[in-house]
Amino acid sequence: MFTGIVEELGEIVGVTPTADDSALVAVRGPLVTSDARHGDSIAVNGVCLTVVEAADGVFTADVMGETLRRSALGALRAGDPVNLERAAALGSRLGGHLVQGHVDGVGELISREPAEQWETVRFRLPAALARYVVEKGSITIDGVSLTVAEVGADEFAVGLIPTTLKLTTLGAKGVGDPVNLEVDVVAKYVERLLGARLTDTDAGLAGTTGGVA
Repeated sequence: MFTGIVEELGEIVGVTPTADDSALVAVRGPLVTSDARHGDSIAVNGVCLTVVEAADGVFTADVMGETLRRSALGALRAGDPVNLERAAALGSRLGGHLVQGHVDGVGELISREPAEQWETVRFRLPAALARYVVEKGSITIDGVSLTVAEVGADEFAVGLIPTTLKLTTLGAKGVGDPVNLEVDVVAKYVERLLGARLTDTDAGLAGTTGGVA
């Protein structure tokens, strides 16, 4: 579990293809590797990866083919910057929101509108995710916890403050660039629970429609 507060702007050192369309990814991140051990979780652009080895400020992680296909990690190359965050510790402050590190889909940056103190950045998102995004709600973009400022049919906008622009990859993203999206997990659980309740209610009503003897 993560909070969407990026700890460090790291760098991809290398991506080595392995069997079954998977890859071994090496990432430089002196801060997040300072206490990293085999089996620890580190979010890379919002994707939860498991540390295989960590030494000299670099850690490696196996990335499954499904993860490469369903996230923007498959497009990363050596030298690319990445947002890094270690798993949250119990008792620590929750500065962002509950983030699982499980990418729901890939979005696309479609516009940037600079202002004096911040930028409004707009993204297109897959249609299947649109119902989970609400104004003033939370969303994770490349591992960064952000508040939704505007919502459209297949797009949304967020406001990026100078700190976010400077200390995360979002400051350098251009129009057309892909981003990893994770919607608020609470919305997905609510939808599932309400769906189950409606199904149970419909089943109960169907059971009472029989004739009276």
